[in-house]
Amino acid sequence: MREPGEGLGNVWVIGASSGIGEHFARLIDGEAARVAISARSGDKLEKIRSETQSLVPFPVDVTSADAMAEVAGAIETQFGSIDLAVICSGLWKVMPADQLDLASMHAAMDVNFFGAVNLVNAVVPGMKARRRGHIVIVASVAGYRGLPQAAAYGPTKAALMNFAETLKIDLEPFGIDVSIVNPGFVDTPMTRQNRFAMPGMISADQAARSMLAGIRRRKFAILFPWLFANTVRLANLVPNPLFFWGIRRMLRR
Repeated sequence: MREPGEGLGNVWVIGASSGIGEHFARLIDGEAARVAISARSGDKLEKIRSETQSLVPFPVDVTSADAMAEVAGAIETQFGSIDLAVICSGLWKVMPADQLDLASMHAAMDVNFFGAVNLVNAVVPGMKARRRGHIVIVASVAGYRGLPQAAAYGPTKAALMNFAETLKIDLEPFGIDVSIVNPGFVDTPMTRQNRFAMPGMISADQAARSMLAGIRRRKFAILFPWLFANTVRLANLVPNPLFFWGIRRMLRR
C-alpha cells in the first residue's frame, strides 16, 4: 500500500477516449511513471497518444473479461506492474420506468458494473502478489437514491458503491487501496444529451483534478462538486416520505 504523497507509479486508465477518463489521463501525462489508456475506439486512443508525451493505447472492450485480463497482462509485461487502475467507462440513457428498454438496461449493467468487475478480476492477482496497488472506480451520485428517468443508470452506480465497499474491506489486508468516485453533473459527451437542468455542473478538467486530489490522499469516497454531491449523499438520511415529496415537488417545476 502506497503512502499518501507517493508517486502514482504505472497507471491504467479505462474509458480514456473521452470525458473524465480522457481528461484524467492527459492530466497525469508526464507525472505518472507510465500511463496505459484503454477504450473500445482505437482511433480515438491513437489521436490522444499523438497529442501527449507518454500515453500508450491498449484498446479493449470492458464487457469482455478475457479481453480485460489479456490487456492487463500485456500492460504488466510492458510496464512491469499496474500500480493504479482507474475505470471511467460508462453508459447513460434517459429512461423513465414506464418506458423500459431491456437491451439498454443490460448494456448499462455490462459496461458500468461488470466492466468494473472485469477490471478487478484482471488486476487484483498482480496487485495481491506485489502487496500494493490502488483501484479507482468512477460511479455517480445517482447511485445514492433512485432518481427520475434513471432506471437504467442509477442501479448500476448503486451496485458499484456496494461493490467498492466490499473491495475495500476484502483487499485492504493485501495492501490494495480502493476508491469510489461519485461525481455530480460533469460536462461530457454523455451528459450533453440531457434535456433537464443540471445543477452544479463542472468541466471534465475540474472533475479530473478533483479525482486526482482524492486519489493522492487515498480517500475511499471521492465526491465532487462538494456542495451538490454531498447534498445528494445526505438524501440517504432523509425519511422516504420526505424524499419522495421533494422529488415530486422538483418534477412539477
